[in-house]
Amino acid sequence: MATKQMMVPATWGIRSSFHSLIALLVAFLVIASIYVTQNSGVLVEDRTSKSKSSGDFQSRCNLFSGKWVFDNKSYPLYKEKECTFMSDQLACEKFGRKDLNYQNWRWQPHQCDLPRFNATVLLERLRNKRLMFVGDSLNRGQWVSMVCLVDSVIPPGFQSMHQHRNGSLHVFKAIDYNATIEFYWAPLLVESNSDDPVYHRVDDRTVRVQGIEKHARHWTDADILVFNTYLWWRRAQMTVLWGSFERPDGIYKRVEMPRVYEMALKTWSDWLEVHVNRTKTQMFFVSMSPTHQKAVEWGGDGGQNCYNETEPIFKKGYRGEASCPEIMRVVEKSLDDLRTRGLNVQMINITQLSDYRKEGHPSIYRKQWEPLKEEQVSKPSSYADCIHWCLPGVPDVWNELLYASIINL
Repeated sequence: MATKQMMVPATWGIRSSFHSLIALLVAFLVIASIYVTQNSGVLVEDRTSKSKSSGDFQSRCNLFSGKWVFDNKSYPLYKEKECTFMSDQLACEKFGRKDLNYQNWRWQPHQCDLPRFNATVLLERLRNKRLMFVGDSLNRGQWVSMVCLVDSVIPPGFQSMHQHRNGSLHVFKAIDYNATIEFYWAPLLVESNSDDPVYHRVDDRTVRVQGIEKHARHWTDADILVFNTYLWWRRAQMTVLWGSFERPDGIYKRVEMPRVYEMALKTWSDWLEVHVNRTKTQMFFVSMSPTHQKAVEWGGDGGQNCYNETEPIFKKGYRGEASCPEIMRVVEKSLDDLRTRGLNVQMINITQLSDYRKEGHPSIYRKQWEPLKEEQVSKPSSYADCIHWCLPGVPDVWNELLYASIINL
């Protein structure tokens, strides 16, 4: 019987080969997909690493959360005696302070390292520009610190200092860079009866909460603005003026804190929204600088303060009563509101880190502007300055934080 052979049509072979090719192609695509997926993380990570090294430093590290580390090898960043423009209010060594360890503390964030201040890099960034500090005597101390930091790399004769507006405006100039680092005295930002840079100690502090142009016209063309205002608001109430100091028909009213503080910051933020060149000006707000006037807050004796203190507070998260969270919230709300209006004012949060530094104040080691009374001499803590800060010292770290923000903008 003849064997029947099954004839396979030619088209079947072609179809089979086609299906095989399709299967191979699908397999290749699957394998390739898996490979890309597995390796894309490396590629993204590499790009991220590159971005991290050149992007916004604070986006990945909270510079304001950390601890103080004693470092007498790399600190201080300058010598008190070598700063041409040191203030007698802040020159603690000059006025007899012997324990100088307050100069050797370095701020160490928990998650990263704070970039070391490089005066030459900053001056290059400031070439043909104005960096202006606006605020009270604590902001003035930060300005003095900044001047000392950059003065250390400028040859003698290539810098200058001038006063304008009866001392309200101080202008330090780095001549080779055509750069200025300025301070403008406006302790409450808005107009007040404390606006005189010398004669500003008044019992009844009065603010014109809707008046800011008198001061602000001097800030308009600055390239970098650094504001602060807190110390002068530390009272339960303040007199608010609607009208003018020059006219007798103004309306005066006592307003409680922090409402009057809110009103002043509203005027300040409204001015920024209208007058600041958003493509040119970079803005910062320095949070409240804490005081150390009650030693019982950190376990010291009742009736004592920062006098004779030689070490920081090491208790993690310590916060004194003078650091008012309510005021901080007012500032944060104002800055958030500005962001919704398209203005970025970056907070330089110095409060917590400065709260640890009870030993960093001038105490009795500063120029005394008035002769001491006999009872003061017998009790040094009675005239100790536990508000301002010795230089070199804590304000240098504030400027390191500011520097980190400026160079990474």
